[in-house]
Amino acid sequence: MNKILATMALVAAITACTTTQDNTQIISKSNRVVENRKMTPELLWSFGQLSDAQVSPDGTKVCYGVRYNDIPQNKGNREIFVCNIDGTQNAQITHSAESEYGAKWVRNGQKIAYMSAKSGEMQVWEMNPDGTQPQQITQHPGGIADFKYSPDENYILVVANVKYGLTTQDRHPDLDKTTGIVVDDLMYKHWDEWVTSVPHPFLYKLENTAVGTAVDLLQDEPYEAPMKPFGGVEQIAFSPDSKKIAYTSRKKTGLQYSVSTDSDIYLYDIETKETVNLCKDFDGEDKNMGYDINPAFSPDGSKIAWLSMKNDGYESDKNRLYIMDLDTKLKTDFTAAFDQSISSFVWAKDAQSIYFISCWHATTQIYNINVMSKQIAKITEGQHDYESVAQTANGLLGVRHSMSMPNEIYAINEQTGEQTQITFENKHLLDQVDMGKVEPRWLTATDGKPLHTWVIFPPNFDPNKKYPALLYCQGGPQSPVSQFWSTRWNMQIMAAAGYIVVAPNRRGLDGFGEEWNAAISGDYGGQCMRDLRTAIDEVAKESYVDEQRLGCVGASFGGYSVYWMAGHHEKRFKAFIAHDGIFNMEQQYLETEEMWFVNWDMGGAYWDKDNQIAQTTFANSPHKFVDKWDTPILCIHGEKDYRILASQGMSAFNAAKLRGVPAQLLIYPDENHWVIQIQNSILWHRTFISWLDKWLKE
Repeated sequence: MNKILATMALVAAITACTTTQDNTQIISKSNRVVENRKMTPELLWSFGQLSDAQVSPDGTKVCYGVRYNDIPQNKGNREIFVCNIDGTQNAQITHSAESEYGAKWVRNGQKIAYMSAKSGEMQVWEMNPDGTQPQQITQHPGGIADFKYSPDENYILVVANVKYGLTTQDRHPDLDKTTGIVVDDLMYKHWDEWVTSVPHPFLYKLENTAVGTAVDLLQDEPYEAPMKPFGGVEQIAFSPDSKKIAYTSRKKTGLQYSVSTDSDIYLYDIETKETVNLCKDFDGEDKNMGYDINPAFSPDGSKIAWLSMKNDGYESDKNRLYIMDLDTKLKTDFTAAFDQSISSFVWAKDAQSIYFISCWHATTQIYNINVMSKQIAKITEGQHDYESVAQTANGLLGVRHSMSMPNEIYAINEQTGEQTQITFENKHLLDQVDMGKVEPRWLTATDGKPLHTWVIFPPNFDPNKKYPALLYCQGGPQSPVSQFWSTRWNMQIMAAAGYIVVAPNRRGLDGFGEEWNAAISGDYGGQCMRDLRTAIDEVAKESYVDEQRLGCVGASFGGYSVYWMAGHHEKRFKAFIAHDGIFNMEQQYLETEEMWFVNWDMGGAYWDKDNQIAQTTFANSPHKFVDKWDTPILCIHGEKDYRILASQGMSAFNAAKLRGVPAQLLIYPDENHWVIQIQNSILWHRTFISWLDKWLKE
């Protein structure tokens, strides 16, 4: 960034801060002035990040959170807002230097509960809906990660970590300064941390504040509830009568945990402290051996629903909506005839239907299923993704985004599908930016099947000019290229830099049916790669694409795709960028922590010579084709990435340099599979665009 833009960023950040009475600086909404109407990494981090919309008990108001970021300070601050469900009377109700999280309506809408670390540790607080009279509710030792009130508000449940396993100091008390870690089993690392603790749900009696001694629902059990690394309080539910708690847990440790996705729904009786596994049939058999997560009781208490996967080890299996009759114990798959996966759901207030979120053909919409007839109706349409849905007094409310707009809240007419934007958190910035057109295309794959592809054009696109183009290779490997908005892979930043972005929903991506989704497992170098090449080849035929200036970029499985393409692209590309990609498949099989994934997706271990699927997978390891590498490549990796270790990116970089191929390595000692910190993200974007410009423009 040049000096003028750097100064503008600093001024914008400073003027976006206010101070408290003790002169503590509060990070608040940015008033950045956008230069040249151009999307930039600095602007990306100036947008308010809206999330967690919660409708009041009477259905007339909504509270939500917004995170504001300060680039020079390299940190953010989250505030809470309240408005009517039509968007009127919008007010920021917190103004503090400490972030507030997880806001929920309590006390029949007379209070808002939230989490704050203002007392030194993260605890539950309550305040009036106008932000006045904050009061600390919990004092759980060591702080908490999440919370939930019982419907009768006689209890509060908090999620907090408990010690897992023996430390080196437990084994050798006299070696209190040693840094060595003794490992006896697998899953010693997960995502970005060494596993020294696991989350447990703790139950307190609730009067004006939490009182008494907390009851650990998993007392003396070494299991997670909710499940790491991403599970939250959505994996726990109170029954409407506040007598029982359903929770999600995978009651396995070590090796057994590392090779299995088989979690279950457990029902805990608050009075008797007895626990029952709801996923077991009368004969004790579990018919769904994959993930069972996110239980939710019907409002009348007669049923409980959850999301369920059939196959153990297949983390991207179809998410089915299961409903159990609590009287008969009968469990039914309500989406057996629905060839889509469900990401989240909520019961209607009358218990007659369920609203849910699902991706189809690269957009994520709101649906409704009738519990009696199992009939499914699609409620919303449009080029966007919804990430949540809730019922209001006269309709629905949802948070949505697109490739051209960060999260905002919309009111939805259930009968007509009409969607009305009610928050405008970033309008003052979006009005200053020219976004590129986002166009869906259907191409024909090499096997004759339709291939959905997004094409993102530079702002003010001129079809009479020629533009460089990028093939975007999606990760996952089974996460759809939907209408996502990201601070990492932001299509509009690439487009604003003058590139046409080609983003295909290749084989293996969700939203195109189970068969399409499953087609990637055991076929890493096969049809999925042919789909990627089809997409760039077809779009490159357009008169406005310069076929001599094509790049290929991607992360995770997309990074694997880049490394693989580097040895198979047949002179298509002039530049590559791989972020946290797999370079050596054999190395990856033994380095990753979630062994169920490599066993399922790679087909098994590389030493199993009789396993043809596994042998085909490992034969397609990118490192075996380095002798064909001839194109400049940028390798990016985080050293706290325990999913795909940084040794993969370093190996690829070293191989390129030893081959005499122009290469650059961007390494982050403190980032995981994602680049999350603000200045690290901006460096990522600058390095990314600079590399492309060097080889595709200069």
